[in-house]
Amino acid sequence: MDGLTETNLRALAGARSFERGLGYLDAVTGVQIGDGWISATVHGTERYGAELSQDGPEGMTGTCDCPYGQEGNFCKHLVALGLTVLARGDDLPRRRRTARKRARSLDAWLSGLSRDELLALVRDQVAEDRHLRRRLELRAASATGEPAEVRALVRELLDIGPFARYGYVEYADARAYADQAGQAVSMIRQLTGSDRAADAIDLAWEAMNLLARAADRVDDSDGRLGDIGADLADAHRAACRAAPPDPEALAHWLADRALDDAADLIDIDPFDYEDLLGAPGMRILRERAVEAWRANRTGWAEKDLMRRLAKAGRDTDTVIAVHAADLAPNGHTHLVIARELEAAGRPGEALEWAERGIRNVREQEQGLAAVDTALVDHLCDRYTEADRLTDAVALRRDHFAARRSLLTYRQLRTAARTAGRWPTERENALALLRADAGQGGRRGGSVLVDVLLDDQDIDAAWQTAAETGAHDDQWLTLADRSRTARPADALTVYRRLAEPLTGQTGNAVYERLVGLLLSMRDCHHRLGTPDAFTAYAADLRAAHTRKRNLMRLMDEHGL
Repeated sequence: MDGLTETNLRALAGARSFERGLGYLDAVTGVQIGDGWISATVHGTERYGAELSQDGPEGMTGTCDCPYGQEGNFCKHLVALGLTVLARGDDLPRRRRTARKRARSLDAWLSGLSRDELLALVRDQVAEDRHLRRRLELRAASATGEPAEVRALVRELLDIGPFARYGYVEYADARAYADQAGQAVSMIRQLTGSDRAADAIDLAWEAMNLLARAADRVDDSDGRLGDIGADLADAHRAACRAAPPDPEALAHWLADRALDDAADLIDIDPFDYEDLLGAPGMRILRERAVEAWRANRTGWAEKDLMRRLAKAGRDTDTVIAVHAADLAPNGHTHLVIARELEAAGRPGEALEWAERGIRNVREQEQGLAAVDTALVDHLCDRYTEADRLTDAVALRRDHFAARRSLLTYRQLRTAARTAGRWPTERENALALLRADAGQGGRRGGSVLVDVLLDDQDIDAAWQTAAETGAHDDQWLTLADRSRTARPADALTVYRRLAEPLTGQTGNAVYERLVGLLLSMRDCHHRLGTPDAFTAYAADLRAAHTRKRNLMRLMDEHGL
């Protein structure tokens, strides 16, 4: 493979996985090299199958069945495989040509065998490989078996019994169960391909129920059952298209699935079947949705089905009615309705709903402190677009008063500057924060320091921090921004922050400590006391000379 180089392996894996892969070079066994792929077994916590492949013009890719690899990452096992092959010095182009030649020779040989010779070969392989035998048995049953026999096999494949301990499939056994469950989906697909699509539909319905019940008793941390559920839904749709069922029966089944809160594992979208339902089926689906929603207007499944039906029919008023039947107290639902109305080209009504949401939140016990901030942002944007700048400032002011934070301060500042009213609004906002700090509220003082720093009012921020206190990150920011004008004060901060780090270990700690030392050196330089820093650094080295990584970092920075 052209892309197999140590540089590419490091780039694909990242520094951490690459370094960890170095520790697995002795764990790679069974290397096989084919035309465009290399595979092996890597022994880690378990035995994992790793494969590198040449993925066309995109270059090299890799797959591994370890948990990290199954998330799509280029893992340490793939690094170990690649480095092992490179270390062996294999002539990969030659090995690929050899593999290609072997494949052509095998195909030519098989093509030249008679029917009896092929049957004898398959029987020999089946006798030696129980996994192959099982797969062929399932294919044979799908093609020729009686419906009852096929149904029994699918039930057996979805049964957790052989994998469960005390009625539950642990993580270590979940993969084996998922592999077996996947064979059930393959059987249903094969039924459709064998002109038995009607049987496949019935069996898919039953398999969905069996898989949903099994999912409650399987540790599916890797999400394999969800993937199988999606495959099962695809197999069901394919069967329905091959042998279209009665539209009314299909509509009732789809409604039952959509309204079943326990059917989350297998997402069936009724609109994927719209062409099969036709007008009669869609009418029944709508009737079932309306009936269910009227019986339970706050149910998630009922609302979702009604909303989707209404949007499909471009029935904005029904969409609004569904949302309005269950308004969230924080104004989020009002925002959703406003956006729907805007999308429908009804901006006036959208604005009314957004304003109604703010009014409703104000009437709640917590007021605007509990509001969905996206609603505030939305309404302020609309006020600004309409040149209602006074209204935008007023809403931002009230939101800041209810939820005093750096973010709401910044938003008030932006709105007030646009309206040309920032000096007055700033004084009022700072007065609120000073009142909080004056009442002994550490939170108020902390926010006040943040907003003063954000306003570049460093002297006021320093004074506030000294009076009300500040956390270490704020003190560090103050020191960094004040170092030129107040080197002595900044030095005091740096030394205080450095002191506890000298008793800790770890590269992250050392990097932070060296950063502080560099700042301290600069302060001493500005104060004209470089010798004092030299003595401080020497004492630090003498006390921590065994911390080799710290010493190396200090050397690199001339400390």
